[in-house]
Amino acid sequence: MKLVLGRDDLAVAAASAIRGTGTQVERLDVRPVHKAARGMIGQGSVDICELPIVTLLQAVAHDHPVILLPVTVLARAQHQTLVTCGDLTVENVQGRSVGVRSWSQTTGVWMRGILAEEYGVDLRRVDWVVYEGGHVDEHHDPSWVRRAPEGGRLQADFLDGSLDFGIMGNELPTDHRIRTAIPDAAQAAAEWTERNGFLPLNHVVGVTEKAAREHSAAVLAAYGAMREITSDAVGFEALRAAVTRVAAFALEQEVLPRPVDFDEWVARSCEALGATEGRL
Repeated sequence: MKLVLGRDDLAVAAASAIRGTGTQVERLDVRPVHKAARGMIGQGSVDICELPIVTLLQAVAHDHPVILLPVTVLARAQHQTLVTCGDLTVENVQGRSVGVRSWSQTTGVWMRGILAEEYGVDLRRVDWVVYEGGHVDEHHDPSWVRRAPEGGRLQADFLDGSLDFGIMGNELPTDHRIRTAIPDAAQAAAEWTERNGFLPLNHVVGVTEKAAREHSAAVLAAYGAMREITSDAVGFEALRAAVTRVAAFALEQEVLPRPVDFDEWVARSCEALGATEGRL
């Protein structure tokens, strides 16, 4: 089996548990970890893979044979990811240009959903600029989103003033001019999390259906090992609220071609692994 997990503690635990079932496993070093997603979804090049939750939702919506292993690898606040270099604030987003790496990037989906839900932004009245495609080939960006010229870079365009705002997580450059567009973003994010009862979910674990069926004991052993060491949400019920919300955001933003029902997804995952929902 081939394994891609960005967190070393989860990767070591999962690999050890898989070997304990008598199954060979190879950990692939892919950095940044999201670059493994396209091969895993399109070609099944990885059996167990850390995936952005929106990528996995897209894969399911487009009927790719992948399932969810409900382990939270990364969850974080999102309000701080909307940034500007000028005097603008979140109140000025509508009618302005906002750059984001990819339309289907999970951070972007969360932040746009928050803009619409919390700040009343009509997302179709924003000049959205994206710089690359997503991880699922069948996806096409909405007509109301434009692609930056070939060779363009989000960070460069943002810093030189070509964009009014940027949505950036790990790719945020270091520059003294950058500030969050939402006043007191950390406090706003904390209040959002308290109201909603969960932290926005970024990365989970996906498994090919082929691996789930042929190596169910190994996959379940890996899940058990990861579950023991993660302090974040784990298990289907723990992920239900966050996955349901981001799926609704993604559907509204035309990131998904159809709704993805959480309970159907759970049933599909359990059937492939030959496990009950209580086991997961």
